[in-house]
Parts: sequence; structure tokens; C-alpha cells
Amino acid sequence: MTTGVIEGIPPDPILERREMVQRVARKTLDRRILVSRGMIALCGVALLLALVPLFAILYSLVQKGIRWWTLDFFTKVPQFPSLIDPNDVGGISNAIIGSLVIDGIAALFAIPIGVIAGLFLAESSSKFASLLRTTAEIMTGLPSILLGIFAYQMIVIGFDEWGIKLPGIGFSGVAGSFAIGVLMIPVIMKASETALRGVPNPIREAGLALGARRGVIARKVVIPTALPGLITAVLLAFSRAVGETAPILWVIGASNMVEWNPRKEMASMPLQIFQSATSPYVALREEAWGIALFLVFVVLVVNLGSRLFAAWLQRERR
Repeated sequence: MTTGVIEGIPPDPILERREMVQRVARKTLDRRILVSRGMIALCGVALLLALVPLFAILYSLVQKGIRWWTLDFFTKVPQFPSLIDPNDVGGISNAIIGSLVIDGIAALFAIPIGVIAGLFLAESSSKFASLLRTTAEIMTGLPSILLGIFAYQMIVIGFDEWGIKLPGIGFSGVAGSFAIGVLMIPVIMKASETALRGVPNPIREAGLALGARRGVIARKVVIPTALPGLITAVLLAFSRAVGETAPILWVIGASNMVEWNPRKEMASMPLQIFQSATSPYVALREEAWGIALFLVFVVLVVNLGSRLFAAWLQRERR
């Protein structure tokens, strides 16, 4: 009898193959461990290189901006410094109200359109769905300033100069909401499609087995199941919209007063940062740090809130 083989019985090729693989693996174990540790160290260095500028920016924002967070900063309208009081820059109440109105109106029409389009992409495999998906991906990658130019042509000045009788309504919050809403729609579409496709197929099949139509299943089964992911998609799109500057620079004009009417010129926090940072007054340029810190704080709260709320919904469903 030979080693590991009984006389008269041929060797098992599967066992021989496994023994050969294990023998080769033992020979290269040290090299693979070394390469693995090296790649982990390289990933750690890359992570540190990415975190250094992030924390440097956050440190600068907190250091230079937190001193501007006073009651007057959040409740007063902007002022211009004078020789008597060179630090009298007022506040950003007009920008806070303007951002709430502009982004709120944008969300009112962007969320339903984005979620319905995402549901269509998740449930359909037609050529039109593929075309719509490709269009959404292209729009997601477009520079946001192009949407501002588009809104400026459509909403602000209209198409009178092209011989089409569609007059514009001028610089207004409505134009800013249109630009921000168009920016939000493809983001919500893609994220909603991902969330809806995550619903297990057996859930859909159970509804079909009970005789329900696909539309009923989508409304009463698929959407409620994917609700945590849909909420996360909407809030992430909203947090991106809050910080967008390029689209609204073209279309909302500017106002130093608190304005609730979206048909009039309005202010917003990104626009206020731009105006303060480019001001000839030193105090206004320094105040831009406080506005930027508040904007980052809002975006951070919305992002963390969306994830915590989605996690809470998932726990409740279990």
C-alpha cells in the first residue's frame, strides 16, 4: 500500500487537486500576507490623505465662523459696515428664509416626479426606460451651472427673443426653485430606482399570486417596503440642493429683505456666501465664514438625519 492510497483503488483526482492547491498556497502564504498588509497600509495612507484636507476645511470653518453665530446673525437682515461701526454687517435671516422657500418649492415638484420616475425605471425594462435611465445619468453628471442657464432662458427672460410668446417672469424665487428642482430630479430618480430594486422579488410574486395588479403591488407593497431607502434618497438630494450655488446665481436676483413671495427676488445662503466673500468690506468677507459654517451644519444635519431616520424605519419594520 502506497502513502495515502489503497492498493487496487485509483487515487481520487479531487483530493489530489485539493492537496496540490493547499501545497502551493502554503508556499505563497508569506508573500500573500505581506502583500495584504502592504495594501491595507496603502489604503490607510490614502484615507489619511483624504481626511487631512477635510478636517483642515472644517477646522478653518469652525475657527473663523463660530464667532459670528450670535442672535443678531440669525435674526437680522444684512447691513453694510460704516465708519462708525465697521463690524455692523447685520445677519442672514433673509438668506435662511429664501433658502427654505426656494428649496421647499423645488422639493414639492421634484420629489413626486423623481420617485415616480424611479418606480418606472425599477419596474420596466422597455427601451424608453433605458433611454430615461441614460438621460438621468447624463443629467446627474452635468455641471450645475448649465441648469442655471437653462432656467434663466426659460423662466427669467422667456422665449420672446426666439419668436415664441412665452414671456419670462424675471428674477425670482420661482426660477431658483425650477433650477434646483431640475437638479434634484435625476438624483432622486437614480437613488429611488436603487431602493425599489432592493425589494425582494418574492414580495412582488406573492402579490401577483394573490391576483393583485402590478400597479397595486407597486403602490401598496413595493413603495412601503422601500420607504426607508426612498426617504434617504430624497433627503440626500435635498441636502445637495441646499448647497448648490451655480444655478441660483443666474436666476434669483438678490434681496436684502426677508421675502416670502417666491415671485419676487430672493436671497439664499449660497448666494449670500458669494456676495459676502466678494465684498470690498473686510467684515463682510469674514462673515462669509459664519454663513459657510451654518450651511455645512445644515447639510450635515440633513445627511445624518436621513440615515438615522431610515435606520429607525427599518428597525420598526422588523
